[in-house]
Order: sequence, then structure tokens, then C-alpha cells
Amino acid sequence: MEKVLKFVRMVIDRRQRKKVLHKMCDIIMLVFFAKLAMANTWVEIEIFGQEQEEFLRQYLELPNGIPSHDTIERVFEMVSHDFMERFHAMWNEMLSSNEGENLRKILAFDGKTQRGTGNGEQKANHIVSAVDENGFCLAEKLVDDKSNEITANPELLDDLNVKGHIITTDALGTQTEFAAKIRKKQADYVLALKGNQGTLHDDVKLYFEDEDLREKCDYSSKTEKAKSGVIKREYWQTDDVNWLPQKSKWAGLKSIAMTRNTFTKDGKKSVETRYFISSLGLDVKEIARAIRGHWMVESYHWHLDVTFREDANQTLNKHAMYNLNIVSKWP
Repeated sequence: MEKVLKFVRMVIDRRQRKKVLHKMCDIIMLVFFAKLAMANTWVEIEIFGQEQEEFLRQYLELPNGIPSHDTIERVFEMVSHDFMERFHAMWNEMLSSNEGENLRKILAFDGKTQRGTGNGEQKANHIVSAVDENGFCLAEKLVDDKSNEITANPELLDDLNVKGHIITTDALGTQTEFAAKIRKKQADYVLALKGNQGTLHDDVKLYFEDEDLREKCDYSSKTEKAKSGVIKREYWQTDDVNWLPQKSKWAGLKSIAMTRNTFTKDGKKSVETRYFISSLGLDVKEIARAIRGHWMVESYHWHLDVTFREDANQTLNKHAMYNLNIVSKWP
């Protein structure tokens, strides 16, 4: 904890010193402890501080007691995004410093909108996060109002050490520049395909629709219970990709894959089929793990909405809400 406190005390406070009653570093740490205790709103954070003031004084100075929820929110509007992002990265590094041997992880990149921060006069915050398969957010990036996830994904990648890991994203993030940066950082990718990549999606789809070609692919399947029904997950992968006209545009492209999910409930079936490109060699179980692992980020965003009630928070100050989003993601 001393390392955390030492870091937070380095925050730059630009408020007028004569008017300051509560230290910025104390307020940041109050929010930090409160979020670990599942306090989600500014009012709940103030209540937590009042109830746990004796405990907090072991680590914080609190020269004028616990600040009001209005003061907490107002100060959080002033804290630099860069500082909070570095704080998050430092915290994650500290948590994982004793992990031992570095394991090959799935890192899912995806975006979520903070709907409560938008109205007729301003766009809502849209935040791209990198979430590992265990449900931990390793980093995030606020998407500029004039930008989108396409540019935010490579910027987020700059903040991470991803060497040896597998990066996944949805079809919006499937861009040649992103794939090139992943390979440059010595990581692998499994990228979803849709119609936004010209003929690439159609070419891969036509390949797997050929039964003779599909029979030559590596194959894996798993059947499990889901949503009061049964789902069968099937995966096909091939490294037969030299025929692809677009192969040279995608750095390190080694294989393509298809997954088919067949959901059965009350005798009725529904089928979902998706396609992917990857820098992974032929290992259908590994690519299946990556495809399944990507959906962890969907579950993660669901928890932000349901557990932390993020979309219900109507704070219109986008700066404060982004900082609160960062703290919500800390394990």
C-alpha cells in the first residue's frame, strides 16, 4: 500500500492553495478504497468515508475530515486522465508482480458508451478497454469526440506490454494498422470479420461453405448448458491462406477460422456463424479459447451497467465520469 500512497501523493493539484480544505491525494484514495468496497455513486463514497474514517486515517491525512459528495465529484473533475490511467496501470502491475511465470493471455479490446453522460448538447463518453480472460481491465482509453474505436485501439495498445499474448477485437476493430501494431509488439491476434473489410469476409465465408475444404480443417466442438437450453460450439481452423487476395495486407496472417454456435431450447434451434482471421498457427483449441475469451469483455461491460449502475449515473461532467469508470475497473 505504501507504493500506492507514494504514487498518489505525486498528483498535480492546480487548485488555489488558500481555498483548499481537502487534499486531492486524500480524495483519490478515498474513492479508491470506496470503490473496492463497492460504493458506486458520489453519495455512497461520502457515506463510506464517514463510516470508515478511523480506518482511512491509517493511510490518509484528512485534515478537515471527510469531504462532501459534491466536493469529491468536483475534485475528480480536475484530476488528469493521464494520471488516473497511470495509477491503474501501476496498480495492475503491482497486483501481478508475483504471478511467477508469465502465461499466454487473451486480451479483448472493445468499447462501451457511458450513456448517462450524454444529452442533446453533448455526446456521451465512449471508452475502449482492454480486458483479460479473467475479467480484469488492464487499461482503457477515452475515445475523442471526433474519433472512434478504429483510432483508439492502436493508442490503447501503446500503453500495454502485450508480448506473447493474444489480442482479440470485434469487426469494427479489425483494421490492417491495428494488426500491424499487434505484430510489431510481438503479440498475436484473432480478429472478427464482417462486411466492413471489403471482400475478405465473403472470401473466408465461401471457403468454409465448401464442405470438401471444411473437412480438411482442424475441428473442435463442445456442448454445454446455457440459458435453460443446450448450446453446441463448433470451431474450424485452417492455415491454407495463400489463396487469399488480401493476405499481404494483414501482417503475420497465418490462419482463418469459423465458429458455429447452435442453440437448442424447447425443440427449437438457432444458429450463429462467425468468421475470423488470425496470426496464430494451426491450433484449433487455442483459437477457440481466444474466440470464447473475447466475450469476457461483453460480460465485463454488463457488470459496469448492472453491478455498478454506470448508465444510470446522470453525471454530465464527462471528465469526472471517465475517472470514475477507471476506478470501477480496478480489481
